[in-house]
Amino acid sequence: MGKSGIIMKLRTKLKLAFCTMIVLPVLMCGCAMMGIIKYQNTAMQKLYGVDEAVSFDNMYSSSVIISKITDKISDYVKQVGMENPEKFTDIDYLNDLDSELMVRLSSLAVVKNDEIIYASESLESDELRDLIPKHTTVDGPYNESTYKGGEYNCIVKQFNFKEESGEVISVYIVTFLEQVIPQIKRIGVQGIISVIFILVITSLFLDLWIYGSIIIPLDRLKLATQNIKMGNLDFEMPKSSRDEIGDVCRDFEEMRVILKETSQEKIISDKEEKELIRNISHDLKTPLTAIKGYVEGIMDGVADTPEKQQRYLQTIANKVNDMDKLIDELTIYSKLDTNRVPYSFSRINLKDYFDDCCEEIRVDLEAQDIDLVYKCHNVDEVYIYADVEQLKRVINNIISNSVKYMKEGRKGRIEINLYDEGDYAHIIMTDNGMGIGTSDLPHIFDRFYRTDESRNSKQGGSGIGLAIVRKIIEDHKGKIWAESVEGEGTTMHICLRKDIDTSKYIMQGETKNE
Repeated sequence: MGKSGIIMKLRTKLKLAFCTMIVLPVLMCGCAMMGIIKYQNTAMQKLYGVDEAVSFDNMYSSSVIISKITDKISDYVKQVGMENPEKFTDIDYLNDLDSELMVRLSSLAVVKNDEIIYASESLESDELRDLIPKHTTVDGPYNESTYKGGEYNCIVKQFNFKEESGEVISVYIVTFLEQVIPQIKRIGVQGIISVIFILVITSLFLDLWIYGSIIIPLDRLKLATQNIKMGNLDFEMPKSSRDEIGDVCRDFEEMRVILKETSQEKIISDKEEKELIRNISHDLKTPLTAIKGYVEGIMDGVADTPEKQQRYLQTIANKVNDMDKLIDELTIYSKLDTNRVPYSFSRINLKDYFDDCCEEIRVDLEAQDIDLVYKCHNVDEVYIYADVEQLKRVINNIISNSVKYMKEGRKGRIEINLYDEGDYAHIIMTDNGMGIGTSDLPHIFDRFYRTDESRNSKQGGSGIGLAIVRKIIEDHKGKIWAESVEGEGTTMHICLRKDIDTSKYIMQGETKNE
């Protein structure tokens, strides 16, 4: 059914089916009976020559019709008798006439000089003697009379003809009233058959309708529940009608989709958790092993000079800082992922903020022999609303990632450009590091994703640094994306809205804490 079609609810269908079970058979049976009566009436008129239409009264009392079915043959008998009465003594002629009367449910008897010279086989002689009176004196060449045959309940038409010799021939047409006209009998039989047929067809139609509207959708629901019970969510509920059961089927399909998505998310989450545990184990074990080695070196007296001891202690301190940074990243990401970070937004000048950040970053980068290029392009009066600490985390994570993947043998270089682009402040951070492969680029912001799957290189890392970056930028209602050429370097793009209403921000951490 199309969108423009009639949407029929199940309750309406049941009401309509109930009404149809009553009204439709009655109407169809009425039409069928009218058709049968009309057909049999036409057949009766053609066979008997009856002009009067059959009425419903005739179905209970057929005497009116029976009294008329011999009218035409009676006229014929009168005409023959008046022209040639001697013909009624011809046995062959009488047999033919009797056959015609049998079709009209009547019998023939001929009496001459008080002697029965012919009688139909259906008339017994004793019965015939009581049924027909003796003929009376005929005044003229012809007279006739009609009477009912008393206890025999019949109509007798008597025709008296006088021959030239003076002898009288009486012709009797006897029609019993208790018999049923075949056409009327057929009306009853055909009516009963029609009623049964209509009831069967109507019931079958309604059963198919109800089966298609209720049973089939319920079977589909049952099959769907069995699939879910067995853990199979890779099926699709067929399209259903626009009724209550159809609504249940569509809701069930939505539930299946949600369950499937939840199941897939759980599988991905379980995989990520296992990856996280593996990553943490590796990233914690590496510095712990180094710390253990240097501590044992100090305890065993390997560091036998103050300079060497100082170098060992500095290395231990660096490894501890790496571990602290890793744990801090995991803690921050956990809070970001559950929206428990208490953001503190404030209106800041973009240029002033990056001036301070770049001064801090420059010192660290120079210590690692990496150049920092910082340029502002007409952003002196650009203001944004941001959490100062979290935005600084974004910048540090991106810089740290660039430093981590600098290409060996090449002078490191990081460039930061600020642009004013309409409603947005555009921050571009470019490095000349190792770059990111085309297949890896779409996934670098996914949590726990690392381009170095073997984790045997010196880079290490938890794989959630850029995931934290994306989450913080999205919470600032901004956008972030990356461009990279493998072997040449990577460019990070950050767009933040300028000077927007702080009421649009949802202070997730504060809300949760409340």
